[in-house]
Amino acid sequence: MQHVLRAFTPADTDAVIALWESCGLVRPWNDPRRDIARKLTVQPELFLVAEPMDPEPMDPEAERTVVGAGMAGFDGHRGWVNYLAVRPDLQGSGLGRAFMAEFERLLIDLGCPKLNLQVRAGNEQVLGFYESLGYAPDHTVSLGKRLIPDA
Repeated sequence: MQHVLRAFTPADTDAVIALWESCGLVRPWNDPRRDIARKLTVQPELFLVAEPMDPEPMDPEAERTVVGAGMAGFDGHRGWVNYLAVRPDLQGSGLGRAFMAEFERLLIDLGCPKLNLQVRAGNEQVLGFYESLGYAPDHTVSLGKRLIPDA
């Protein structure tokens, strides 16, 4: 089955959150609705979702099936990808690669010289996926400080 990548719309919110939950991306300290609302204020065109390509015209009343989603951004120095998820039964189908290729294309178009990723320690499957795309450890330590609590 082929898929189409398109810009996120607010109508996708519940489906995207359900996808993130099924992929284990949601954490108690990050409210996904707030994360979505925040992303929509900065480079919303870099928030993409995937849905099956339907040869028939889509019924405007039909609910869309979101099978992948991800956010990218460029701060003028580095690009980032966050919340990239592909429905578990479609992982390994090439959809994650399609997302990353599109994010790289969009970021290059913005003049982004380097793309950074953060993967939770111990997530070997995801580390292997990114390594297969040419990403390598930067030997840096990621630090964080919560400025606005979600929980």
